[in-house]
Amino acid sequence: MTPDTGELGRSAVRAKRTLQIGLGRLGPGLITGAADDDPSGIATYSQAGARFGPNILWTLVFTYPLMVAVQVISARIGRATGKGLAANLLEVLPQPAVVALAILLFVANTINIGADVAAMGAAAQLLVGWGAVSFTIAAAAISLLLQVFVPYHRYVHYLKWCTLVLFAYVGVIFSVHIDWADVATRVVMPKIDFSAEWITVVVAVFGTTISPYLFFWQTSEEVEDMELNHQRDLKHTNRTAARRELRRMAVDTFTGMAISNVIAFFIILTTAVTLYRAGNTEIQTSAQAAEALRPIAGQFAFLLFSLGIIGTGFLAAPVLAASAGYAMAEAFGLPKGLERKPAEAKTFYGVIIAAMVIATGAIFLPLDPIKMLFWTAVINGVISVPILGAMMVLARRHGQMGAYVANAWQRILGWGATITMALAVAAMFVFS
Repeated sequence: MTPDTGELGRSAVRAKRTLQIGLGRLGPGLITGAADDDPSGIATYSQAGARFGPNILWTLVFTYPLMVAVQVISARIGRATGKGLAANLLEVLPQPAVVALAILLFVANTINIGADVAAMGAAAQLLVGWGAVSFTIAAAAISLLLQVFVPYHRYVHYLKWCTLVLFAYVGVIFSVHIDWADVATRVVMPKIDFSAEWITVVVAVFGTTISPYLFFWQTSEEVEDMELNHQRDLKHTNRTAARRELRRMAVDTFTGMAISNVIAFFIILTTAVTLYRAGNTEIQTSAQAAEALRPIAGQFAFLLFSLGIIGTGFLAAPVLAASAGYAMAEAFGLPKGLERKPAEAKTFYGVIIAAMVIATGAIFLPLDPIKMLFWTAVINGVISVPILGAMMVLARRHGQMGAYVANAWQRILGWGATITMALAVAAMFVFS
């Protein structure tokens, strides 16, 4: 029997509406988690899977609860205080220290943006056979124009829809054969050799998954959402509405971080069951991983992997640039926000423009992108420890947080993340 085309149309409309409502309930947590799987992160996960196969998958299971705790605390700080993270850090650290952290964040994020837009250009060249530099410049220009001229209440919808591109990496799995029993075994009982290279890869995965720019972004976007919807901070909201917001933030963050780690899991798994199994372990960039997949996993896997690099770049670049803008403007007590016009927040938008222009210009310099990303990991690792420590102190201060201080599980896992990153930084210096 031929299906009723009218009923099919109505079903499609209902499905679209359900998806829109679902995305509408999610916000900063979803975008934060998705932005964590940027092209540079894809390169790190690809390297890990190609070098150590499924034996590195446990890192994403381990970091998930730590990541959730840190980002829930970030969101709670924003909603409880009505201020971004850098503005709140001024309550715990002296201003010169906060300014120094903001400058280091700007440097690390700018390098990361440069690596991301270059990866987007390289992926485009793989797809069409030409135009790596042209596409890199065009991608950076489009991203910058959207950040500067499209207000937050519109731009945030584009970012939410961009998160769907991550599911390209789920699609890749269906084009390769996977021994799921072996995967489950390696997650629970991985083969660990404790070599310098293995420790370096583990540290890189930790640093990619728990990154400082994500803390700044989610805190500030909670404030942006609060102001956009004309809401008051939690301390000045009735208990019923406050509890509703806390539940919304929890669902948003648990979902966003789950998507982030599941996608990262699939990226590692894809390269583990293809490149690692084929002995192709020397992967340096995400574009190299995509190209190496073609003869092993086929054209479909190659296309999905390459398109994913381009899509995630458009999502991550504004998060990286804006988080640096928030940090720098707040450190000096200056106006900021993607909802403001450029003339109303000159320093904020100036930092965004500087980050994007410098990052794009760097592709013309004789720099080793792999070494630059290594130093990005070093900077992120170093600054994450004092930022996390200050966040944990701040999250327990009733003077700033009111009745909405971090609860027991958030404190335990938040300090666990802080200690984990401190150990990762120490290991990075010992074994680098």
